This record gives sequence, C-alpha cells and structure tokens, in this order.
Amino acid sequence: MKTALRYFAVVGGAIVSILLFLLASASDNSGFFDRSYAWLLGLNAAVAAGLLLLVAVSLFRLYSRYKAGKFGSRLMTRLVLLFAAIGVLPGLVIFLVSVQFVSHSIESWFNVPVEEALNSGINLSRAGLDRAVGELNATAQRTARDLAERPFGTERATLAALVKSDPGMQNAIIVDAEGGLVVSARASRSGNLSADLPTRDMMARVKQDAAYGAPEGGNELHSDLVSAPVTPVDPVNQLRLRVVIPIPDPVQPNGAHLAPRYLQLIQLAPAQLAADGETIRRAYADYKERFDARVGLRKMYIVTLTLTLLLAVFGAIASAFLIASDLAQPLLLLAEGTRAVAEGDLSPRPIVATSDELGTLTQSFNTMTRQLSDARSAVERNRAALQNAKAHLESVLANMSAGVMVLDHEFHLISCNDSVERILQQAGVTMIGQKLDEIDGLQEFGAAIVAGFAAQNAQSAAGRNPARLHWQRQIEVPRPAAVGVEDNDLTLLTRGSRLPVEGGSGYLVVFDDISDVISAQRSIAWGEVARRLAHEIKNPLTPIQLSAERMQMKLEDKLLPPDAALLNKGTSTIVNQVAAMKRMVDDFRDYAKTPPAVLEALDLNALVDEILHLYISGEGNDIIHPQLGAGLPLVMGDPTQLRQVIHNLLQNAQDAMAELPAGAPQPRIDVITEAIHYQGADGSSRTAVRLAISDNGPGFAPKILARAFEPYVTSKTRGTGLGLAMVKKIIEEHGGRIDIQNHVDRSGASVLILLLKLAPASQNS
Repeated sequence: MKTALRYFAVVGGAIVSILLFLLASASDNSGFFDRSYAWLLGLNAAVAAGLLLLVAVSLFRLYSRYKAGKFGSRLMTRLVLLFAAIGVLPGLVIFLVSVQFVSHSIESWFNVPVEEALNSGINLSRAGLDRAVGELNATAQRTARDLAERPFGTERATLAALVKSDPGMQNAIIVDAEGGLVVSARASRSGNLSADLPTRDMMARVKQDAAYGAPEGGNELHSDLVSAPVTPVDPVNQLRLRVVIPIPDPVQPNGAHLAPRYLQLIQLAPAQLAADGETIRRAYADYKERFDARVGLRKMYIVTLTLTLLLAVFGAIASAFLIASDLAQPLLLLAEGTRAVAEGDLSPRPIVATSDELGTLTQSFNTMTRQLSDARSAVERNRAALQNAKAHLESVLANMSAGVMVLDHEFHLISCNDSVERILQQAGVTMIGQKLDEIDGLQEFGAAIVAGFAAQNAQSAAGRNPARLHWQRQIEVPRPAAVGVEDNDLTLLTRGSRLPVEGGSGYLVVFDDISDVISAQRSIAWGEVARRLAHEIKNPLTPIQLSAERMQMKLEDKLLPPDAALLNKGTSTIVNQVAAMKRMVDDFRDYAKTPPAVLEALDLNALVDEILHLYISGEGNDIIHPQLGAGLPLVMGDPTQLRQVIHNLLQNAQDAMAELPAGAPQPRIDVITEAIHYQGADGSSRTAVRLAISDNGPGFAPKILARAFEPYVTSKTRGTGLGLAMVKKIIEEHGGRIDIQNHVDRSGASVLILLLKLAPASQNS
C-alpha cells in the first residue's frame, strides 16, 4: 500500500507540475490551450480518478483499524486529518480567490474608460500632427509670398536659406503644374530627390483646394489602428510633414506672366510627437487583441484551476496517508518511552531501524534517557556540594568584621550579615525589606549610599574612570543614643558596587567602623602639627620679639634722633612681622575649624566671570582663556567659599606657569564649565555641573599627585600646603567631588570639580 501511495504521489506531482507549466504558457497562447484542451482534460480526469480510488481504499482501511481499536489508529487518524487539512484548505482558499479573480477581475481590465482614454490619446496625437502641418503650411505661405516678391532667379538662394534656418526641414522644392522639378534645396545630399516630388493626386488636390498638407511616413495614425502599417517612404521610416501650395505669379518687367509654380516643403515631424503617437497606436492594437480573447482566457484559467485543485486535493490526502504511516510507528514508540520517563523509568526503548531523522530520533531518545540518568546522579552530587558551599559562605559572612549588605535596584535591604547589626546597632530582621534611607537612624547612611552610586554614574558620564567597578567613601552616621558614648558619630569606610541580579540590577555595600582609626589619625596629625609649629616657628618668635623690644629700650636714649627713629622703625617692623607669623600659625590651627558652608542658589558662570575680571586685563595677552558653557543650571553653594576655591586654583595655576623653563610653549590656563548628564542610582536622569581649570605647566610629580589634598603636601618652595586641602574640604562640604590629574602628554594638569547639588527646579526655571 505504501509503495502504491508513493508511486501515485510521484505521478500526481508530475501532473501538477505539467499543469502549472501549461497554465503559465497558455496565459499568452490561447490557441495552444484550445488545441490541447480535450487531451489535457482526459489525462487529468484519469489521474484524478486513480487518486480518488487510492484515497477511498486508504480511508476504508483506516476506518477498519479505528473501529477495531488497534493501538495507534487514533494517532494515525489525527495525522491524516492534519496533513490533509494542510494540503486541502489552502488549495480551496486559493481556488475560490482565483475563481473570483478570473470571473470579475479580467472583465475589469477591459472597461470603457480604458478604451476612451486610448481613443483620446490617438485624437490628441492626430491633433498634434495637424497643428504641426498647419505651422508648416504657414511657413510655406510666407515663403511663397517672399518668392513672389523677389526678382526672378533668386529662388534657389531663398529656398536654401529656408532649409538652413529650420533644422527639421528636409527639402524645399518648386515644381511646375505637372509636378516637375524646377528648383530645389535640400538639407542633405543623400537620398533620392525624385521620390520626394508630389504625386498627381497631390497636385490635383492643390489645384482644387489651393493647398495640400498631410503627415506621411512612419506608422501614421489611421482610424483603423489594427490595420497594417503604411509603407515607409524612406529606409529609416521617419514621420514627415508635406505641404504643397501655389506660388503667386509675379508680374515681369515686360508684362509677361510665368507658368504656374508650386512650393513644396517637407519637414520631419517632432520626434517626441512621433514616438508618442506610435506608442498609443501599438497599445490600442494590443488592447483590441486582448479584448477579443478575454472569453477564452477566462475559460482557460477556470478549467486549469479546477483540474489543479482536484489533483492537489487528492494528492494531499494520499500524501497524508503516506506521511502519517511513516510517522506513526516511531512516534508511538517515542510516546511509550515518554510515558515511561515521566514515571521515572529511564531504561532504553526499542530502536526503529530507519536511516531518516525518525530513526535517529529514537536513537537520540535512548541517548537522552541515558544522559538523564547520569545527570540525575550528577545533580544529586552537585546539590550536596552546593549545600556545603552555601553553609561555608554563610559562616564566612557571619564571622566577617565588616558589614555586608545586599540591596535591590530600589535600595531595599535584601540580606545582611551579623556585623551589620553589631556596627549599626539595628536588628537585621526588622531592616529586611525596608528602603535603606527610610530606616530609623539610618537616613543619612542610606542617603550617602544613594549619593555614592549616583556620583559613580556621574564620574563615568564625565569620562573619569569609566571602567571603575566600585566606589569608596567615608560616611558619618549618628551613633544610637542608647550606646551612651559622648561622640555620637560613627565613621564608616564604605565601599559599594553593582550586582547583576535576576530581573534588573542590585547593589553590594561593604563597610567598616573606622571611628577609632580616624580619631587616632586626627590625634597624631594635630600632634605633629603642634610639634612642628612649636619647634620651628613659635619657639623662635618670642625671643625675637623680646630681643627687638630690649634693643629699642636700651638704645633709644643713647642715639641721636635720626638714628633713634631708624631704630624704632626697625624694631616695629620686627614686632609686626613676628605678629604676622603668629597669625600664620593660627591659620594652621584654624584649618580644622572652617565655618560651615551657607548654601544658596547661584550661577557658577557669573561667579567665575566675576573672579576672572580680576585676572584678565582684556589686552589680548592674557594667559587665562574662559570657556563657559551656555545654559548651566543653578547650583547650591556658598559664594564666599567658592570664590576662595577658584582664587586658590587660579593662583596655583599661575604659580605653575612661573615654573615653565625657557623655550616652553606659551603659558595657557583654561577655565571650563559644562553640564554633565548622568543616570542616578534609581535610574532617573540627572544633571551635574563641572568646573575644570587646566594649565600647560609641568604638572604634578607622581608622589605629590597621590597626596595632593593632604595638608603640608606641596611642591612649592614657599607656602603652607593647606590650599588644596582647604579646597577639597570646601567642595566636599558642598556635596561635590574634586579630582586632580596630569595630562596624558605630560603637558600640564587639570583640576576637575563636580558639583552635584543643583538648585530646585523652581529657581532654575
């Protein structure tokens, strides 16, 4: 049965292919279809009958198996119905659409407006030719009058001038009453002039109507467009215009009259007009031919589509039996094996010995069951190892001295270790699930962590350390009042980094309590400052002042008045300078007591411009070049402290310019402000303002660059080294960030200040 199905499927496929080929060929050759119609109909009827018989036998056998309840008959029935529907339904849809198309669309191709449009095009072309003939006739009339007025014997020159002045004029001829040549002028010497002479009929019409004008040559626009084309008058078959008119008889000096003469002008028709006329003529002829053949065309399509549908339907059903039979056996084996695997039985199944994909599928199924058995054993081993690793990791985290917190993308606490509870004096269970900056006592800590991730995004957007994966910050957190410690601030060294988590991103925060370390460092630092001041500055100041005052007291009465005045002036200078040095020492002491910043909304560009007026003379030789960005948002800042910052940085840059060696490039200081757009830690779009002061000086030495913001670290021969330390402290109190970097080509350095606190939107607007 399977073999018969295969043979019939092959034959049916071949017949369908032949029908499709005949359909494509007969669409332009209805005669071929008419000659082969009977043979084609009989052949297809025989094939369709054979396929119908085969389908009937197959259906009967399947029905018998289904009634008997044999295993696999249901699957076989479903497969047959499925494949038959796949083949039959699209064929029916295509057949119905095609019949509608043939029945209605073909008639719409030959509607009246198309024929009227073609006739209008023909009339338009004919009108164009008539107009061209009229224009040529007017030219002939003017030329005839001119010939009548000129002396006898100048006709050739007049005609030659006419031919030369008109590029389309082929020739101009004067003939007698019988059409004989009298005088001629031609644009080209090639061709047969005698063939251009007017015929007897033309001369008769001239004598009757006093003029003759008509197009000739090419495929002229006749009323019967499907008739044979007119015989061309020359080898290239060009469309020409011919006009013949009588020439007025001039009166000779002796009173005699000349024999009647006629002027003939032959001119090429406009090329575009000729081409358009020929195109319309051919289109009309083709339209008429197809219009007459439309009935046969519709019959041809309907019959061919019907035969194709029958073959497709019967072939699809026969193929459905064949495919279903081949698929049923291995699929049934696989279904049985799947049921066994679902029950936990991973033993091998019987293999179907076929060379196709179904045979390979059953082999792969057995391979899969074996691999599943091995994988189940491996999963059990890995599960045990994972439990051990998890227990070990939890033990490590629980015993870490540093606090470890895992936050989601909205900064809700997901998990933490025991050190978080110890350092923050908060119960971990009560914090889980809460937003960090909403937990009582941790608002400042949470806000600082959010700001840290926001600053990391801002630095990346500004091009500073784009590959940095974490940030580090020292955060002051109020200590819980219940602890009873006099200093209520915890100093936490906090590090933060992003974590990829399911459904978005998360954050990992690790922090240590370094309050004791900071306190010890402060004590050591200020002790060192006090020691240096006492040893190097303050100890010599008192003896110097006392010695100067003693000299004044002992010598003032012993010197002449001029010398006494000089002594008084010198001792006063010494005392004043000692007092100034004491004030400088007091400045060192006051470094740690900078007054808090009073923040207000201010325009950074206006502030910078105000300060630069003190440094720029405007004479064209200034080394400071401002580049202030337009449309900067207002920032929150203390104008006095920010002026101190800008003055300090400009002075440092000028001092660096003084260290340039001879032959160095022209000193230059760039002051740049710009807006930086970055993504906040919560995913929102944010804006910051950056101030950059760059110079082309020698830059910082590596050792100085690493500690540039520490007190007493300076490369200058004079100075306290507190300038940049003070600048850093002011910027940090403004909630900003400051950084120093040497240029890549070692031609100077840049100080980059990032101000993150912007004025409220109402003030910026």
